[in-house]
Amino acid sequence: MSWPVMKAAEIEVIGASWAPCKSTRPVLHPTSFRVGAGRVLGVVGPNGAGKSTLLRLLYRFQKPHSGQIRVDGQDIWAMSARSAAKRIAAVLQEQASTFGLSVREIVRLGRTPHRRALTGATGSDERIVSQILESLGLQDFADRDFGTLSGGERQRVMVARALAQEPQVLILDEPTNHLDVRHQLEVVSLIRGLGLTIVVSLHDLNMANGLCDDVLVLKNGYSQGFGPPRTLLTDRLVSDTFRVEARREKLAPSGTPHFSFSLPI
Repeated sequence: MSWPVMKAAEIEVIGASWAPCKSTRPVLHPTSFRVGAGRVLGVVGPNGAGKSTLLRLLYRFQKPHSGQIRVDGQDIWAMSARSAAKRIAAVLQEQASTFGLSVREIVRLGRTPHRRALTGATGSDERIVSQILESLGLQDFADRDFGTLSGGERQRVMVARALAQEPQVLILDEPTNHLDVRHQLEVVSLIRGLGLTIVVSLHDLNMANGLCDDVLVLKNGYSQGFGPPRTLLTDRLVSDTFRVEARREKLAPSGTPHFSFSLPI
């Protein structure tokens, strides 16, 4: 069964900022960057840097207090919520209660933006759900209760639900958090193979080095830099951002950059 055809889109952030209210200090100061269609952007920074706030702006949960978020040149707040949900999907760290839903039923929820009011799933919806389940290796779990799955399996199901929206942009908030090494590798392999425009927040700089085309570094709500990880993530930038002594080395024989860390003396 073939993978559903999805078209990646460019996402552009122009001077976007956000604060809890106008009289308080911004959690995210004006930030700008552009992610080309089909590229993977990693958002990195220490706790409290503004990563989750930025992601919430990108998937239209919060409206920026200044600036714009554009997908293929269109301001996402100039379109309806349903239209935005057809373009942008998100996989969050928090997983709500499933109320006994099966894996197939969870994935089917991703078709909601494509349905008319008061209508059920169509034959087309079911075909897309089945394609995604098979493509992500979830067909054997389709009738299982979501609550019985392992952490890595649950994460794949949540990605499948997001893909059922047929988005152009996929937002992932710490997708490998709380997963063991094997499941982390499974999720990373999955992300690489999607072909969508992806924005992913990460704590692991070595993972960002291997996974991302570009990286945005945040600290205290300010952008510290944007660009390819191999050139942007210098020892100095990483040390200053995370308040550690960072040293980048190349692993033999691949030459892949790898950071080691220690506390400042």
